[in-house]
Amino acid sequence: MKTVFAVLFFLPLSLLAQDTCKLKKTTDPFTHETKVSTGFVPFSANGVQFSLSIDATPTEIDFFIWIKDDSKCFDDASMAQINYEGERLKANLKNTGSMNCEGAFHFSFRNSATTPSQLQRLTDKRISSIKLTGNNKTVTDIVFSEEQKQQFLRMAACVVREAKTLVKK
Repeated sequence: MKTVFAVLFFLPLSLLAQDTCKLKKTTDPFTHETKVSTGFVPFSANGVQFSLSIDATPTEIDFFIWIKDDSKCFDDASMAQINYEGERLKANLKNTGSMNCEGAFHFSFRNSATTPSQLQRLTDKRISSIKLTGNNKTVTDIVFSEEQKQQFLRMAACVVREAKTLVKK
């Protein structure tokens, strides 16, 4: 009986310990630099269908949110407000992608030997929601479920950890 309880107790811990870091490595044919990526992972949050991809190159780490509703327009003045679970502190990040009406939003960080503080928060703290403000002040609110919060955290931590190996010394 004690063995059964021990197995049931440690089974979830062993599942969390497994490497859930499945990254795709590619080489740019022009620059010959290595790029790691999560690939696009589909999400559905409070009625918003979107995909998220986190990519790392030797110079930057890029978070790419692609909202399936292609009527969403974003430009260089668009903002993402990231709300962390259980905290009032928010991160405000500017769109680093080009102007588009396909629902594509990027925010990126410099890849260096030391992790920028806002990027470190993305790997340490669970995100409760992301509020994207696009053209004409249209707001798209993405609220994550418990599983999605964990998935986002694992994806970000995995890419940031692997990104360190790409930095040129």
